[in-house]
Amino acid sequence: MQETDPTFEALLAYLKETRGFDFTGYKRSSLMRRVRRRMSQVDTPAYPEYLDHLQVHPDEFTALFNTILINVTAFFRDADAWKYLRDEVLEPMVTGKPGDSMIRVWSAGCASGEEAYTLAMALAEILGVEQFKERVKIYATDVDEEQLNEARQAAYGEREVQDLAPELVERYFEQVNGRFVFRKDLRRSVIFGRNDLVQDAPISRIDLLTCRNTLMYFNAGTQAKILGRFHFALAETGVLFLGKAEMLLSHSSLFTPIDLKRRVFRRVPRPYAPGVVFTDPPQAVPGRVTGLDEPRTETFTASPPAQLALTPDGLVALSNRQLEKLFGVSSRDIGRPFRDLRDELEHANQQLEAAYEELQSTNEELETTNEELQSTVEELETTNEELQSTNEELETTNEELQSTNDELQSINDRLRISTARLDEANAFLETVLTSLQAGVAVVDADLRIRMWNRHAEDLWGLRSGEVIGQHFLNLDIGLPIDRVRPLLRGSLGAGGASAETELDAVDRRGRPITVRVACTPLRRRDGGPADGDGAIIVMETA
Repeated sequence: MQETDPTFEALLAYLKETRGFDFTGYKRSSLMRRVRRRMSQVDTPAYPEYLDHLQVHPDEFTALFNTILINVTAFFRDADAWKYLRDEVLEPMVTGKPGDSMIRVWSAGCASGEEAYTLAMALAEILGVEQFKERVKIYATDVDEEQLNEARQAAYGEREVQDLAPELVERYFEQVNGRFVFRKDLRRSVIFGRNDLVQDAPISRIDLLTCRNTLMYFNAGTQAKILGRFHFALAETGVLFLGKAEMLLSHSSLFTPIDLKRRVFRRVPRPYAPGVVFTDPPQAVPGRVTGLDEPRTETFTASPPAQLALTPDGLVALSNRQLEKLFGVSSRDIGRPFRDLRDELEHANQQLEAAYEELQSTNEELETTNEELQSTVEELETTNEELQSTNEELETTNEELQSTNDELQSINDRLRISTARLDEANAFLETVLTSLQAGVAVVDADLRIRMWNRHAEDLWGLRSGEVIGQHFLNLDIGLPIDRVRPLLRGSLGAGGASAETELDAVDRRGRPITVRVACTPLRRRDGGPADGDGAIIVMETA
């Protein structure tokens, strides 16, 4: 099947339109291979059939994206590279910054968060926990929302942390329900968010940008676009940390290697707008250099070693084919001062040395990668089984959560009904007390007034708000309170007896009246004493 298959392009357009995933910049051969792998698993041989399958089964999107976005990550993956980064990059970076300045880090393509939390541990080890919390911000981004949700949970199994040093596990993780959860106070410095490296704007003023084994999924044009954004994102002397499967030879104008083998690069300040090249006007080339006969010239030109002939004035007189092949010096450069060419040749030589070192490193990595791929195949088979089991557990958990939500809704409904009934009961009680043609006061065990009805207000001239909470025996009313005290003691004492008496009193208008006072202990419906104890005082004019 051709890489320009229109049915495949239609499938990519559907993914972009419905789910917001734009795979335009991905390498077509790798992308098609992964999509076909998923198609074979669901037994759909053609792209149009698979598109129909996606429309009917929305859950298939997750399986497809997991197949395309191979999220392989681990804590301190490539330990040697991380040790170099800590010792040679992070420590000097921290030392070189003022004590109160922020350190901004971007983990691009963070997957399930291991890389972001690795950065957090490395910086916390250098700065100390308190300085880390005050000065560090780690922005962790990915295009996969499911992976971001997992990263935000910061919970990992024993398998994920087994290669971490025990002291790091003890310092930075807490065990919760059999999982290792990254410390919550440090987690606040790690900010997760969705970012499409091709479509979305980059984060700015970054001191360290890590993007490991992500660029390799994109074609050369898209890689160049992303690296341009990385250059913009980094601070003046910012550092870029790539994966060992990625190369950066074609972008030496943006980044210079700090350690090529470990893929650590520093941003090159660029004073000119991207794409603008400044050159000197070409010098006039003098006429043919005389004094050399044709046979000698031909012999010089064809000689195996790279050779260059100069005039006494230091101008280029001749260059042979081998020199042009190795360094690009040709007949067009005849007549130019050699000192101008020397700088260009030195620069070309540096590029060749870097390229040779890069290729040598790549050769070693390919041998290692072959062994790793074999191991990865076995791990993927195991991981696939674990993912299937996890998916079943998640489905069960989702059902349980739905059931719990239904129960909570039912409880909430019952509580709302009970509250309404309580409001009705309180309103009814208020109506009863208002309708009584006698003054009613309710006191607690300490004789503090809890209720004072309207007839009591009319009788003694004190409003409810003035007496609630006051001690009954301290009230300044026209009732001889001292003669009520024995009645209250009898009602509040052991056994709680009811008692009544008639007393001469003066109402709020100063008129003498006779008041029948009855004291009754508070009781529950079953006849037992009420919670907290207390008494009801009924004051009725005779």
